[in-house]
Amino acid sequence: MACVKLVAQVKLMPEAGQAAALSATLRAVNEAANWVSGVVFERGVPREYELRKHTYAELKTRGLGAQAAQHVIKKTRDAYTTLKANIRAGNLGKPGSRRRVKAESKPIAFRPGAAQPYDDRCLSWRYDVQTVSIWTVAGRLKGVRFTCAPDALRMLREHRKGETDLVERDGVFYLVAVCDLPEPDPYEPDGFVGVDLGIVNIATTSTGYRAAGRGLNRYRARQLELRRKLRAKGTKSAKRLLKKRSRKEARHAANVNHIVSKTIVTTAERTGRGIAFEDLTGIRDRVRLRKDQRTSLHSWSFRRLAAFVEYKAKRAGVPLVYVDPAYTSRQCSRCGHIDRKNRVGQAAFACRACGFLSHADDNASHNIARKGETVWTAGRESRVPATP
Repeated sequence: MACVKLVAQVKLMPEAGQAAALSATLRAVNEAANWVSGVVFERGVPREYELRKHTYAELKTRGLGAQAAQHVIKKTRDAYTTLKANIRAGNLGKPGSRRRVKAESKPIAFRPGAAQPYDDRCLSWRYDVQTVSIWTVAGRLKGVRFTCAPDALRMLREHRKGETDLVERDGVFYLVAVCDLPEPDPYEPDGFVGVDLGIVNIATTSTGYRAAGRGLNRYRARQLELRRKLRAKGTKSAKRLLKKRSRKEARHAANVNHIVSKTIVTTAERTGRGIAFEDLTGIRDRVRLRKDQRTSLHSWSFRRLAAFVEYKAKRAGVPLVYVDPAYTSRQCSRCGHIDRKNRVGQAAFACRACGFLSHADDNASHNIARKGETVWTAGRESRVPATP
């Protein structure tokens, strides 16, 4: 059976001495990772096995355990693999662009509190008393307490598999564990729920659900103005507040996306339908906007919302397809007529052929739902018996 990979995050509650050991460990492994990164940059070592020959002995002399040294080498090599993949995909711009040149001209650097992977040989769990035993540069720490939500604890107990990352955020330590949950086979859908994504309305479905983006957009505007004022002030307290609030907006947006995605998936599951999403890959490169509109576009977290819906749909066995978004906002969902003039405003749709009137996002969601059925029918396996 296929599995859905999810992560469970727990918060560590170490004592003062344990916290100092964890902090020293992260500083040591990431300092070592920066040294390994320099070796990779200078030598261009192509494979992890070759990289071990050049770095393993030195990492051991720095006080790292055998497994910690192996994980430092692997995470450094993986970082360069990811960088090369991003360059090939054009995510860092065209050849010669400032961002790409900056990424290629120096070694990858790891923050002092960057995540360090652990396996079961250097990290063990006691779920009954909610403690862990973890390797550090100061020796093995036993009985380090952790706390998490009941659902996360149950998922850890039943489905944890693979590596776990230790990470420090604003002086607080977390363990982020990978869990493999069984993925049920998707059912045969009775139609599709079309989902139209936008900035004014985060998501509009063909079932009538509309998640307005007004509140989130106002929140982001307030946060942007607050950051501007704090940067202009430039005092130590202002910088401290900026750091404290650095991830608050991201957490708020993620919470909104979780609420919207759960509503979409539960509606599809309850009605026995699938979910059809627009494939918006590369939209930021295709769309040309005025300077004052670019912030709204680039803070639009449509990909994260789609990812949330995707993993929730897999866990529930709900079929999900991606469709071509071309003309979904210009085509009449009643008669099929396509005309740029059909979209008479941001929220208004009026068909020039049949006179059909609708909210523009509602109309688009019905077009997406219809495309979803077409994609599903074209992609599913043939049920015609084989010729004898």
